[in-house]
Amino acid sequence: MSTLEIIILALLQGLTEFLPISSSAHLILPSQLLGWQDQGLGFDVAVHVGTLLAVMFYFRQTLRAMAIDWLGTLNIGPAKNMHAQDSFDGKLAWWIIFATIPAGLFGLFGKDFIEEHLRSALVIATTTLLFGFLLGFADIKAGNRNNHKPMEKLGFKGAMLIGVAQAIALIPGTSRSGITMTIGLMLGLSRDNAARFSFLLSIPAIAMAGSYLTLKLMLSTEAVNWQAIGLGSLIAFVSAYTCIHYFLILLNKLGMMPFVLYRLILGAGLLWFVL
Repeated sequence: MSTLEIIILALLQGLTEFLPISSSAHLILPSQLLGWQDQGLGFDVAVHVGTLLAVMFYFRQTLRAMAIDWLGTLNIGPAKNMHAQDSFDGKLAWWIIFATIPAGLFGLFGKDFIEEHLRSALVIATTTLLFGFLLGFADIKAGNRNNHKPMEKLGFKGAMLIGVAQAIALIPGTSRSGITMTIGLMLGLSRDNAARFSFLLSIPAIAMAGSYLTLKLMLSTEAVNWQAIGLGSLIAFVSAYTCIHYFLILLNKLGMMPFVLYRLILGAGLLWFVL
């Protein structure tokens, strides 16, 4: 990979991982449309590490509270014997853990099929349009709602529904953040809470994907370009952190419609290109 390709692809990963427009689609498209070679395992590991560190650093205070109260539910650590079982942060940690299981199982048993049959421009165009329409419907519904459900009222069942949605997002073009925010909005969450839950749920998912890719890299004979990995990780980290910060600021002002329109234009353009 050239330095220009590293910069462009790392920026794409960082900016699209947490926007509801599908990062996997934007990483596949350069090879489909421009004839670029596959970026390789090393680069995939790099951008996953960068985006994971970005979301963990942004939500570091929330994650600290969740970790302490989660350990308290197990009667371990500083929160033991302090009614951690009644803490929302402890419950939220359990919701995130269990809601990650569907994506883990789907990835374990379906990844090979997805890699072989669903990484095409036609599939990306179809899923981009379909889930773009669903996101638009959910956003309109949320905008017309007078009262939004607080995250505490999401419940275990609601968290699992969002977790199942995250599993579907392994299909390129769906957008992990897009579909999880869509279900969150349909369940009555505000735009801000739907996004925050989606971002927290992304942490174990990105960690699992990154660990799997790291293992594949360690077992492969592929030469590792550490300079490319370092540059890709740094760019992905900075762009992802910036994206999360400004997305949450602008979300309640702009809503999801700019991203819906982008998805519809992108999907239509891809269909025109493919057909």
